Formats: sequence, C-alpha cells, structure tokens
Amino acid sequence: MAELTHLDNRGRARMVDVGNKPVTRREAVARGEVVMAAATLDLLVAGGAAKGDVLAAARVAGIMAAKETGRLIPLAHPLPLTGIRVDMVPMAPDRVLIEAGVSTEGRTGVEMEALTAVSVAALTVYDMLKAVDRSMSIERVRLVEKTGGRSGAYRRGGEGPWPG
Repeated sequence: MAELTHLDNRGRARMVDVGNKPVTRREAVARGEVVMAAATLDLLVAGGAAKGDVLAAARVAGIMAAKETGRLIPLAHPLPLTGIRVDMVPMAPDRVLIEAGVSTEGRTGVEMEALTAVSVAALTVYDMLKAVDRSMSIERVRLVEKTGGRSGAYRRGGEGPWPG
C-alpha cells in the first residue's frame, strides 16, 4: 500500500512539497450521477424547472468549482488549469449522469479538481430541483481515469463508455 503523503513522520497533516517534481501534462476524468423521480427528470428535460436551465447552471458551477479546488480542499494545491469540461446527460428513467475532465501542465495531478467539478455540478442539480423532489440522491462520485505524473496512468475497471 502507498504511504500517506499528506502526513508528516509524526502523523500531522501537511501540504506535500511538489517543487522538485517535473512539470508534465496531467489529466483526470471523474463521474457521478444524480438520481431522482422520473417526473423530476421529465421536468428537467422539458425545461420546466422554476429556477431555469438546470444543466447549464450545473455545468458552469462545476467549472467554477474545479478552479476553486485548492481553496476548498485543505491540502490540495492551487493549480493553473488548462482545460475543464463538464458534461451531463439525462438518462431515463431517473438520473442525470455527470462527467468532468480537467487538465493542467503542472507538478501535481488534477484528480481532486475533476471530483470537485462533478460534486458541485451534482449539488447544483439538486439545489435547482429540490423544490419538486427532496428525495434525490447524489451517487457514485468516482475517479474514472487519470494520466501524467510519477504514478502513471490509471483507468477504473468496469467503466463503460460515456454516453454523451
């Protein structure tokens, strides 16, 4: 098992010094979903949400969140992101799938930025639809793949292709 790099030799939290690591292209993709009543998904698809275009607002929220990850996650590094995309696909009968891809040229990876983008996009979907469906749930937020850096490439097994 890999060592926990965010702890010093006395078990105290620390921000890892990445100053000596080489700058490389780093990318990460995360996914998640918001599960809801079928009628709620129908309302979203029809554009009938009282607060406006749910998917457009969630996409922008996810992008903004990725850019703020270093301020939200205590030991994450602030990174100069070179690209962020947030895609969402309504899937009948009862969910919205969310995928975020983030890239940088840097010394540390962007997994947390991709996961933060998915999480905040999902929270925004929930916020914009909660008046009609408080039983929604945010599920399966996970890292799907990452490239770059010392640890190399990672691809989560069992992930199918993105439907979007």
